[in-house]
Amino acid sequence: MRDDSRRLRWERRTQGPFLILAFLYLVSWTVVAVDSRQLSPLSIAFAVLLVLIWLTFLVDYVVRLLLAADRGRFFVTNVPDLVAAVLPQLRPVVQLRHVRTVPFLARHTGAAQRARIAVFAIAFSVVFVYSIALTVLVAERFAPGAVITNLGDAVWWACVTMFTVGYGDLYPVTTGGRIWAVVLMMGGVAIIGTSSAIVVSYLNERIRQPHVVEQPTLEMDAEPGNADGAAPGEGTAPSERASD
Repeated sequence: MRDDSRRLRWERRTQGPFLILAFLYLVSWTVVAVDSRQLSPLSIAFAVLLVLIWLTFLVDYVVRLLLAADRGRFFVTNVPDLVAAVLPQLRPVVQLRHVRTVPFLARHTGAAQRARIAVFAIAFSVVFVYSIALTVLVAERFAPGAVITNLGDAVWWACVTMFTVGYGDLYPVTTGGRIWAVVLMMGGVAIIGTSSAIVVSYLNERIRQPHVVEQPTLEMDAEPGNADGAAPGEGTAPSERASD
């Protein structure tokens, strides 16, 4: 049986650089999306950078597949990586899985697991919404009758769509924009479901914790030698009268 250590070693070495490349892709994608001039020198330069980063993602996936000990199992268990290689705008979302390598989040306690899920859910929501907003903006901005024509409108539409509000003031008119809208809706359902599970898990753990009731302690302010707790001076007067 082939050894999988070479693939793991490759992934450890490239984890940081590819995380940087993923967010560099997001920045370049933003520049291309917000530039209102078609085929401007700035857009062309960043578009070339996007293509180069995309090819790097493809090469990374192919190298990892070739280095895998069981290529069939690698293919089945790394479908998100394949999707991110084909659709590079989702690569920043896929790269967020590496948050589990943070020392605290790598623990197996209940608090650490909830923290890991919460951090991932928040980061996933932000990056996912922003990535979809950029993609829809590129698909919509020059289409006839489009109402999503700038980044602010695109982000607003993505937020209200993901949280199932749907005011109806903004909507995609192109086929590509509507397909990405469906992807956004499915992601919103997953995010809301994950958030609900975190809250339920936290409440269950709090309810199951034993409640320690502290008994109040009564402090006696009696004088030394006065065991019955009488007020100072009481209990001594009768003895003095008896001696008289």
